[in-house]
Amino acid sequence: MDNWDEIRTALQVAREGTVSGAAAKMGVHHATVIRHVDSLEDRLGVKLFQRHARGYTPTEAGQELMRIGQVTEDQFSALEGKLKGKGDEVSGDLIITTLTTMAIDLIPILADFQLEYPDVTVRILTSERLFRLEYGEAHVAIRAGQAPQEPDNVVQKYRDYELCLYASKAYVARFGIPQTIEDFQNHRFAVREDVSARVPFFRWQKEHIPQHCMTFRTSDDMSILQAVREGAGIGFVATKVGDPDPDLVRMWRVEEDWRVQLWIVTHVDLHRTAKVQAIVKALKAAV
Repeated sequence: MDNWDEIRTALQVAREGTVSGAAAKMGVHHATVIRHVDSLEDRLGVKLFQRHARGYTPTEAGQELMRIGQVTEDQFSALEGKLKGKGDEVSGDLIITTLTTMAIDLIPILADFQLEYPDVTVRILTSERLFRLEYGEAHVAIRAGQAPQEPDNVVQKYRDYELCLYASKAYVARFGIPQTIEDFQNHRFAVREDVSARVPFFRWQKEHIPQHCMTFRTSDDMSILQAVREGAGIGFVATKVGDPDPDLVRMWRVEEDWRVQLWIVTHVDLHRTAKVQAIVKALKAAV
């Protein structure tokens, strides 16, 4: 990696937000920082930062490079720790990727984790796409469905995640509760627009809910939850969220396909680092 010094400089600029702050942190002249960033942008052919009066803000391309640069830096630190017979420090960025709904469950765990490790900065990336751990896009992924099969990944069972169909009490007062699958055609549903074949309950939804009944469509689970609460229709909600909600009513029994297995996925290069081991231990302990 012949331009690692430039990437490391850009990473420090992203952390500090200013050239002067990065220069002070690295112990170099601010002109060196500017030269490294400009050279890296020229080499990549993209702008990594938006320059403004208060400093530098990473662009989308810059954020992507920073995520990969952070994990690469962790890999170098892990190697250095092995060579020096140490490497038990838990600090720096911790990047976790998961689905939006599952991120809500992770936040209390991560908040407690930061109390124990105050030098860690948590970054949660929520997206439907699979972040590539082998490319250094994240330290840990929480994935749903079948066990991930990517080579060089360490896959550990995390926990079950159960969903059910819910509606608001106001919806039930207007439309009632379906008694049979055939009754679904007389109801309105709030559903995911971009269903994934990897998740069993999406397949169940496609097979059993008529298209003309999917009257509220969105791309994320949080919008479905809010739509269900507002009476827009029946929708899939995690039972640990729906059951305690006094305004939500279960509209159907829990089908086998609605129990989703969650997995903790790490890359073999970072799996044994102190930071990754610490967060994996915290996730398992929370279960």
